[in-house]
Amino acid sequence: MPTPTIGFIYPDHAAEDDYPRAEALLDAHLPVAHIYGTDLHAVPELLDLGSPGKLRDGAARLAVHRPDAIVWACTSGSFVYGPDGAREQVRALSEVAGVPAASTSFAFVRAAQALNLRRVAVAASYPADVAGLFADFLADAGITVVGFASAGIETAAEVGTLDAGQVLALARANDHPEAEALLIPDTAMHTLEVLPRLEATLGKPVLTANQVTIWEGLRLAGVTRIVPSLGALFAERPAYVGH
Repeated sequence: MPTPTIGFIYPDHAAEDDYPRAEALLDAHLPVAHIYGTDLHAVPELLDLGSPGKLRDGAARLAVHRPDAIVWACTSGSFVYGPDGAREQVRALSEVAGVPAASTSFAFVRAAQALNLRRVAVAASYPADVAGLFADFLADAGITVVGFASAGIETAAEVGTLDAGQVLALARANDHPEAEALLIPDTAMHTLEVLPRLEATLGKPVLTANQVTIWEGLRLAGVTRIVPSLGALFAERPAYVGH
């Protein structure tokens, strides 16, 4: 089939270089359009960041690429709306873009379902009040959070400066023995390069924001890629069983 094109709406600048890194591995075109707002991890600012007007602007910037699917590449700017609000956010984005759409929050849920994960630990970069909303979002989808940690980092820019060693330390410190996988939200965090080391260190699947966002975009376009260096999610052909 022709090379798929998946468009990503990415907030501000932090770890968007994860996308060209993945593009080189996946035989896919992954254009990124930036929208702008404050990068503060606080509820009012995140509601503004994921607002319909901003996402319409992102979709318009991606239109030149004629994407097969489009993803709002932001975890906190989607789950902060709650499950129903996040569903409406994606519905409106799909309507504007004219192609299937999703967000990173739903990408986490669908990736967990694809790997048949029911109990997870969460190592979040956000302040505790924001991180708690992600745990609530997962719980609404029937995913039990058995371990939960918040690093309390207030801005996406600061998250983007974390190096591989710091990401590994965050994962190692916040895994849980009962968790079938560790989830690390925040598309501002560089994780693709360190994924093999994360999974080798913990001995279990690790789902990270940019990883699941890219996987979900491919899934929406009806494309499967087997690239083990991108983690367990890309190492097999999981059958997505959600809705």
